[in-house]
Amino acid sequence: MILDYETLKFIWWVLVGVLFIGFAVTDGMDMGVGTLLPFLGKTDDERRVIINTIGPHWDGNQVWLITAGGAIFAAWPLVYAAAFSGFYFAMLLALFALFFRPVGFDYRSKIEDKRWRNAWDWGLFVGGAVPALVFGIAFGNLLQGVPFHLDNFLRPFYSGGFFGLLNPFALLAGLISLGMLTMHGAIWLQLRTADPIASRAKVWAKKVGLATIVGFAIAGVWMSLGIEGFRVVSMPELGATPNPLTKEVVQEAGAWLANYGSHPWTLIFPLLGFAGLGLGVLWSMSDRPGLGLVASSLGLTGVIMTAGAAMFPFIMPSSTNPNSSLIAWDAVSSHLTLTVMFWAAMIFVPLILAYTTWTYAKMWRRVTVEEIRAQDHLAY
Repeated sequence: MILDYETLKFIWWVLVGVLFIGFAVTDGMDMGVGTLLPFLGKTDDERRVIINTIGPHWDGNQVWLITAGGAIFAAWPLVYAAAFSGFYFAMLLALFALFFRPVGFDYRSKIEDKRWRNAWDWGLFVGGAVPALVFGIAFGNLLQGVPFHLDNFLRPFYSGGFFGLLNPFALLAGLISLGMLTMHGAIWLQLRTADPIASRAKVWAKKVGLATIVGFAIAGVWMSLGIEGFRVVSMPELGATPNPLTKEVVQEAGAWLANYGSHPWTLIFPLLGFAGLGLGVLWSMSDRPGLGLVASSLGLTGVIMTAGAAMFPFIMPSSTNPNSSLIAWDAVSSHLTLTVMFWAAMIFVPLILAYTTWTYAKMWRRVTVEEIRAQDHLAY
């Protein structure tokens, strides 16, 4: 089966979104657990319990992030180039924070010294909280437009600075990202641990979950009333050879709501975000963390898709030269590249889902302090 170019462009927009959602649901949970580690674990044994709930899974979960990065490089090379120019220091900050995770997991328990282990626990906190915050800040900046432009050779030039990324709306988006992943991690710990850790996790899930719902609502109102979106006025046929400079884009108030007006079914995404987060809190407080974890996963999906549906077809809008904005129709690779990558995705994404599901099924149990004390040889 040979898919036409226009269809492949849309499919890859969907596939990249799926990869980001997979990353948020799986590795985002690990980040949430790392963020909570210094606060929920009152003793060394309790902290080892918390670490062992994600220890067998975190590196496999991180495959989603690596795959998403590779997919952007292959499917959207202009986006990859522009993003790594504009968000260079922010991405380095997230990357260096992520370094704490493999090193922290491997070395924390090598020395029985309180200061040594406490230092690595805070390192794991940084490895969880900082990337979650940075990824949200990046999305907040995308919704406002990024200060870059393309020259006649389609080379991206970024005219902003690192601290310009830390604007109020972007920081709110970062806090929403941090909050929803922390809530997700708290419900996971409630499901996978026994009291007293599970009880503490339930309290955190409620507090952080409610704060995230409020933040999501504020961001929605802010985006509707205080942020100018982008709209494509004219461009070549959707199946044409990509060239971002052949379209006309305007920036105007309310543009990010246009897709919801023309396609009302997309309202399911913000509703899913609110309902998923709300039910996650409700089921967590009702001591049904299994359902809560499913609900929070749907909530994360709804929040991410709310931003995606609002921006479509924009991927990386330009605030300094709107015509340089990168969209799903003109920031892509060739027809052949998208076709080859599509069939590769059809093979390997199900494999990733299969082995991820298998590992969770095989290692599914509550981790207790008694088990940690009885099996002191455990790696974490």
